[in-house]
Amino acid sequence: MRIMAIDYGAQRTGIAISDETAALASPLDTITRVGTPAGMDALVAVIERERPGLVIVGLPRTARGVVGAQARATSAFVGRLRRRVDVPIELEDERFTTAAATRLASPDPARGLDARAAAVLLQGLLDRREATA
Repeated sequence: MRIMAIDYGAQRTGIAISDETAALASPLDTITRVGTPAGMDALVAVIERERPGLVIVGLPRTARGVVGAQARATSAFVGRLRRRVDVPIELEDERFTTAAATRLASPDPARGLDARAAAVLLQGLLDRREATA
């Protein structure tokens, strides 16, 4: 089963996807302004094209684990996305994913930092699943 990760942002939203074995995450795309109808339509089109069995969305808690304004905005985004797609969607703690993504060299800079952050989020989930299997 392929898993998709979304690193939501009001301006740019990064997307990553796993391979069929759910072992390796790869940056996929960045969509601008998913809060607009056109941006949400673009995201839904990517989900429909890639057909993941699960979508995870990074929940940006503060460094101390507190749910702040950005996390509330992300939860509202997830509510809107759930009304548009039939794929299960789960929230995943994304603390430090962007910081980790900035340290990664990108073989494809066009995919951008946001897609790399989504890949870091997804790879962390895949690694934890493998460790508990």
